Amino acid sequence: CFHSIWWSLPQHPQPPQKKPYPQKHHDSQHPQHPQHPNNPQVPVIPQLPDTYKSCQVPDEQKVKCGAPDISAAHCEAINCCHDGHSCFYGKVVTLQCTKDGQFIIVIARDATLPSLDLESISFLDSDPSCAPVGYTSAFAVFQFPVTHCGTVMTEPGMIVYENRLSCSYEVLLGPFGAITRDTQFDLSVQCRYVGTTVEALVVEISGLSSPYPVVAPGPLHVELRIANGICNTKGCNDDAVAYTSFYADSDYPVTKVLREPVYVGVHILDRSDPNLVLTLGRCWATADMYPDSHPQWDLLVDGCPYRDDRYQTSLLPIEPLLGLEFPRHHRHFMFKMFTFVSLIYIHCQTAVCTPTAGDNCEPRCFRKKISSSVKKLYRPEPQVVSSKGVIIESGTSQ
Repeated sequence: CFHSIWWSLPQHPQPPQKKPYPQKHHDSQHPQHPQHPNNPQVPVIPQLPDTYKSCQVPDEQKVKCGAPDISAAHCEAINCCHDGHSCFYGKVVTLQCTKDGQFIIVIARDATLPSLDLESISFLDSDPSCAPVGYTSAFAVFQFPVTHCGTVMTEPGMIVYENRLSCSYEVLLGPFGAITRDTQFDLSVQCRYVGTTVEALVVEISGLSSPYPVVAPGPLHVELRIANGICNTKGCNDDAVAYTSFYADSDYPVTKVLREPVYVGVHILDRSDPNLVLTLGRCWATADMYPDSHPQWDLLVDGCPYRDDRYQTSLLPIEPLLGLEFPRHHRHFMFKMFTFVSLIYIHCQTAVCTPTAGDNCEPRCFRKKISSSVKKLYRPEPQVVSSKGVIIESGTSQ
């Protein structure tokens, strides 16, 4: 699964003063735990990077946490945010286990990038009693007894109640494979009752290790690179910014967030003929280094954006500000990051064309082709050039 949430256990937990808002009561049997647990353990907080401030919640989206008169210290102790006036939940996933045997789980829509579909979150059991007890535009609040919603109980020296929450995501089907651009959210939550204490734990189900960088240059001596979007020249516009610098070999595999723009550049090597024009045929992505492997997802077809992709690839002009000696030896395009539930490799069929009076070697996208003009290729068959590995950001999915 891929998401961008970090978790850590606090070293000095303190109990909440009251059950967090909102409350929901169930007439059910009491959970099997010690009769007099004193205090619940502080829930685990996702630790987000500095660039993503979990406590920056607009006032109209705040959901109160703890008692109305809770102190800032106690607010932080139960993993909530305090702005000097009130205690509220942050843009993370917050778990609280109460001494009377309740799961309280507050999930922020912006806990991941892309944002979660809060209405698609589910637990092991889809019983109606497991639905959220409260919704806002930014949060979903769940509260139910630890014996409900498919919770599994174990007793390995302690009484542990474990459940699993996940969300559905949209899958796009192509002729050779399937992809998704939605966050795949899969967490395990535990309430542990040990003697007179209660512990709370949130664990991500699985992750993805970084792959080995691999490159397979085509025999046309054409190179495919991914631009890093860092502008090193004055007066950069959006397109020029993207292609003023590229990732080095040591940067691969490049890590991207779902739906983040990926700027791809393809160019001819070791050619100085200004009349040559690089053309792209089909460009596609695979889950490993082999161009013929499956699954596959088309980015360009006959040099044009793949029609059946909701987030169509964009063909980008070669900007004069880049100062390229042979601009027609280059092709640029951008697509929105997706995943096969693994890393992706990018491949392109390339050919070299010489312009004629009836053909300027440019793709005729989304219109009928003129059959009277035929491109003159420098080589008779298109060749394939491939990228190094690209992965979605998995320790950070947002």
